[in-house]
Amino acid sequence: MKPLPLPIAVGVGDLELAQERSKASSQQVGGDHYCKMAIQPAEYAQRNQLNYCESAVIKYVSRHRNKNGAEDIKKAIHFLNLLLEIEYKDQ
Repeated sequence: MKPLPLPIAVGVGDLELAQERSKASSQQVGGDHYCKMAIQPAEYAQRNQLNYCESAVIKYVSRHRNKNGAEDIKKAIHFLNLLLEIEYKDQ
């Protein structure tokens, strides 16, 4: 998704809107299933210092209704199983 161009006539709030649209978190390559969310999975994972497997679970569970359905749930389960294997292999 290309960023929207800056407006020609700048009014109150136009500059802030243009700056918001130019942020990486306001853009998405290949669809819009993340941009529709109140908080994107990448931002959530980063702010909460999640590891790769934990981040992938959040990503797939968050998008399943708007992208790949059951396949995304299966991917989330796969990453949960990997997390169990890696972090709790002795239990």
